[in-house]
Amino acid sequence: MKQPEKIGHDMYLIDDFDLGRDKRTGTYVLLDEKVTLIETCASPSVPHILAGLEQLNVQPDDVAYIIVTHVHLDHAGAAGVMMEACKNAKLIVHPRGARHLADPTKLIQGARVVYGDKFDQLFSPVLPVPADRMIIKEDGETLQIGPDRTLTFYDTPGHARHHMSIHDSKSNGIFTGDTIGIYYRELDDLQVELYLPSTSPTQFHPGEMKESMRRIEDMRVDAIYFSHFGHTTNVQEVYKQISYWLPQFIQHGENALQQHSDFALAANTLKEELLTLIRSYLTEKGVPADHSVYEILNLDIEVCSMGIVDYLLKQKQAVK
Repeated sequence: MKQPEKIGHDMYLIDDFDLGRDKRTGTYVLLDEKVTLIETCASPSVPHILAGLEQLNVQPDDVAYIIVTHVHLDHAGAAGVMMEACKNAKLIVHPRGARHLADPTKLIQGARVVYGDKFDQLFSPVLPVPADRMIIKEDGETLQIGPDRTLTFYDTPGHARHHMSIHDSKSNGIFTGDTIGIYYRELDDLQVELYLPSTSPTQFHPGEMKESMRRIEDMRVDAIYFSHFGHTTNVQEVYKQISYWLPQFIQHGENALQQHSDFALAANTLKEELLTLIRSYLTEKGVPADHSVYEILNLDIEVCSMGIVDYLLKQKQAVK
């Protein structure tokens, strides 16, 4: 069993082995006066989370808070199962997300559209969270979990309208969920950093994503804690890469829609164009063509392409 990764500041990262892969999705553990978890991943990851807690000598009943940055199932799909395991915990969620955790029907329906026959394998079961065990945090509200640790919650849309990021006073770091993208730690072996925006359907909005990133940049944090996957202290490189890739994603999306009015054809064309672009970038960095990172990039860019085309079509309809 993989040991939780020690980050410092009484913080650890449990690898959730999302999609059966390591370094894909993680659950952060803040070992303070009130033990706090950030992100639950999907239900198949629960055994890994509980095993990680055991290795940290944390009993499930010791967990005081479970926080989800947003309610997409790879971040909050296991919330109901984890709340059953952690009987004393309260779940903290964005105001727009609470109703979907109380009744996850729409979450399940939306994920089935994206993931099709793979849904059950990737996400089942998705259990409701009792409303009386949820705490809603508005923009700017705080939560003190230790004598020298305060968490501050920020509304950070762009990836989703129900997304929040959480600033940690003890480390001067921020948990960003998917707001400013994905960190591909698979490339650690080559000492290559790759950060790409996460533009999945159906609430992706590039303007809001840029504004959320600007807000985070203005906080002058020392570390960014990605849900996918791990932390970095090279925060300026994150801002630089997301600022580079996001316009590229949109530009190529517009090109794909000029070629195809059909959603599926445009999304597939966009996927191939973006993968070619990213592959060229990584080749210049010395990443071999058979590196395992391309397996997950194929899935991520497929979903990102759907989100971009969905956004652009909505913009066209709004103009009419």
